[in-house]
Amino acid sequence: MRQLSKEMKQVNYCINKRSISTVLLCLFLLLSAQYATAQNDLTNDEYQAFSVGANVKNMHLWHGSVVHPGAMIATSIEYNSKNKKFTFGFWGGASFSTIDVENNTTGKNESAYYKEVSIYTKYRFSDAFFIEAVSHNNYTGVEERGDELQFWSYDKTQGYNFVDVSFGYNVTPNTLLYLATIVNGGSGDYEIQTDGSLKNSWTHYFEVQSKVWQKRDASLSLFAGGAWSFITDKTFYTNNAGNIINVGATLNKDVKIGTYKLPIGVTAMWNPEQEKIVLQLDIALF
Repeated sequence: MRQLSKEMKQVNYCINKRSISTVLLCLFLLLSAQYATAQNDLTNDEYQAFSVGANVKNMHLWHGSVVHPGAMIATSIEYNSKNKKFTFGFWGGASFSTIDVENNTTGKNESAYYKEVSIYTKYRFSDAFFIEAVSHNNYTGVEERGDELQFWSYDKTQGYNFVDVSFGYNVTPNTLLYLATIVNGGSGDYEIQTDGSLKNSWTHYFEVQSKVWQKRDASLSLFAGGAWSFITDKTFYTNNAGNIINVGATLNKDVKIGTYKLPIGVTAMWNPEQEKIVLQLDIALF
């Protein structure tokens, strides 16, 4: 700024002298000073709009469900605005192992790898409150079943695409209230009526998460979640009426490998309705 002020004084001096050649020279010096200042600001600006991430898991859990029971890798790429309020990104999952799916034509089991590419966006109104929309696109076994892959289709009976709209509110820095609603009955979120018609469930999922312990690089969080529908008895997550479907705890810790810290998370999850207890290991590579 001192350099810029100095050049401005030189330009004013030249204008007063009414020397065109001198004025042009001073303007060149002024523009040079502005360019140098801008370059210095860019160099000192630590803002990075885009980031990538990768995690390895022994299984993949989501809202009380085991999405894939075997080892998988999850990757992401996202954009974040400079004020950190807006996020837009892609999340992808791919498994190292297969599951069996039944072919609609032959009736035989075919091996299929878990494959998912989801799109998400989030807006943070404040440090405590956010809204998020996620298009879950899990197309595991679609072609192996004999179906035609339609990545952008959200048909009710298709079975692999649906949209979640969610709200999150931190009642305290360590406690989050989270409410998600499946929009427009995609991927089986419906109930079959007596006349054979399909009625959207608009399933709601509500979860409370709370960090209850922390010491240096380790922390323990508890969570409990349930699903219900105001429209139908059946929900996306339950076979009949709404129920508690996701109870458990997550221990996060940084494991030191030489000078490198490897963040890991171990989640113990219990689904009371399905009478299922599992243990997920999540390793953040970067």
